[in-house]
Amino acid sequence: MILTHLDERGRPRMVDVSDKKPVMRTARARGTITLPGNVTDYLEKKGSPKGNILNTAVVAGIQAVKSTPSLIPLCHPLAVQSADITFETRGSELVCRCSVSAEAKTGFEMEALTGVTVALLTVYDMLKAAGKNMVISDIYLEEKTKQGHP
Repeated sequence: MILTHLDERGRPRMVDVSDKKPVMRTARARGTITLPGNVTDYLEKKGSPKGNILNTAVVAGIQAVKSTPSLIPLCHPLAVQSADITFETRGSELVCRCSVSAEAKTGFEMEALTGVTVALLTVYDMLKAAGKNMVISDIYLEEKTKQGHP
C-alpha cells in the first residue's frame, strides 16, 4: 500500500496535484449522535438557552468545512463552492449529513467528514447540560464523486 502523504523516505508531505485538471467534485459524509430521552426532549421541545441547537450546529459545521486545512495539516486549501449540513431524527438518534462540492483538483472528503464531526460536537455542546451520556458514532464517508469536463 502506498500512503500518498508520505514521501519515499517516510516524511510527511502534501500530495502534489499541480498536474491535475479541475473537475466538479462532491463528497457526502454522515454521522450520528444518540440522545437519551431527557436530552431528546430538549432538542424537540425545550430548545437550549444557548440558542437554536440545530441551526447553530449547521453554521458550526459549515465553518468547519471551510477551516479543514487549518485543522488537518496536509489537506489542500480548497475553494468550497457549496456546503450543506442536514439533520434527521430517527427515534433517539440524530443523523447528520454534510455535503461539500466545488470544481477542484482534489476531493472534499475531509471537508465533509470535518463538517459532520463539528456539527455533531456542537449538538453535544449545546445539550450537555441536559445530560452528558450522548454518544457520537458512525462517522463515515457516504459518497465521493467527480465529473470530467464535457
